[in-house]
Amino acid sequence: MPKYLYEKINEILDGRQLSISGITRELKNEGYDEHRLFLTGYLRALRDMDKLVEIEIPPSKIYRLLNDSDGTSEDIYSLLCTHLKHLDAEYRIPVMVYIAFNLFERPVFKHELKLIGFSEKQIHDQLNLFDGVIQESMDSNLKKYRSDITRVNIPPGDRAYEINDDDKNVVHMANEILIEIMKELVDIRGLVPKTKQTKLSF
Repeated sequence: MPKYLYEKINEILDGRQLSISGITRELKNEGYDEHRLFLTGYLRALRDMDKLVEIEIPPSKIYRLLNDSDGTSEDIYSLLCTHLKHLDAEYRIPVMVYIAFNLFERPVFKHELKLIGFSEKQIHDQLNLFDGVIQESMDSNLKKYRSDITRVNIPPGDRAYEINDDDKNVVHMANEILIEIMKELVDIRGLVPKTKQTKLSF
């Protein structure tokens, strides 16, 4: 293993995120000709040690440096990806857009949908299916939003989407996901009754 491989990977990923192929290519350009299988194992080891964040965008895995604000290697996109898998496929993108639009207080970029793992076709099909609920954003501040986002690299000209109408099912599913995420992140032991109802009565 090259003596300075870890430092070189840090240099390559500074301010951007790349697939294994992209990292391999950049290393080769720097004179580090590592076998892809070795590099794959090395990157996963760095992920397990919380040195890198691994984002799954089928069929690839994307790597970026761990930000100080991450806290753990699992970022908001990873959390949403994990919980969205439990929803019916047709509702995943609308729920993602609803949550992110309200959480980030701005339109949601297509690149962010891809970070969750959605393909171009899935995005196209679900946006058509929920036409009227989700619309392409014409916000005049999109260019500023792109430059303000520092956690991920939003491509120039990347389209963005926003919620136009609150669909009851989308809102309900989004609330359920947010509650589940809070339960994972917040210690509520001692607050929940040992014998509790499965559902609240209104």
